[in-house]
Amino acid sequence: MRAIPLTVTAVAAALLLTACNDGGNGAKGKDSSACKVGDVSVQIGSASVAPAAGDTGEVPVSITNQSAPCTLSGFAAVRLKAGGTTVSVPALEGAKAQKLKLAKGDSASFTISYVRGEAGGGSSIEAKTVEVALGGGATQSFPWSYGPVAVKGGADSPNASVSAYQQAGD
Repeated sequence: MRAIPLTVTAVAAALLLTACNDGGNGAKGKDSSACKVGDVSVQIGSASVAPAAGDTGEVPVSITNQSAPCTLSGFAAVRLKAGGTTVSVPALEGAKAQKLKLAKGDSASFTISYVRGEAGGGSSIEAKTVEVALGGGATQSFPWSYGPVAVKGGADSPNASVSAYQQAGD
């Protein structure tokens, strides 16, 4: 006689646990597990600086999770600031975004590639700051010391790109 009540209890418990799963999404369909500036450490590493106008440089950005597990998806939002002007750096053409889950202590990286522009030229952005956002609205700013960035098309279109996130380490 006890087998039936235990089976019913086990099935009911399993259904309750399944009902509690929100699939990793928070309210209103936003991913509550997204890695956010403030919960992770964001650092700009040693760059391969473009030495002269027309040369290409690369600036690596590393991310280390400092708290609860989180997910990087899409591309980092990167903006260059020059005085009162702010321009967004687009994702690398043809790059395929991937989702990376970071446990506490795990690391990932992405690269900002750019073409150096002429100093004082009208076809350059005299960037002084780079802002990085990962999954939330918070940003972190870093000094941009890699020279002016060339533009392609118009003044709000930097000749630069952001690569997809890559898992770092083992």
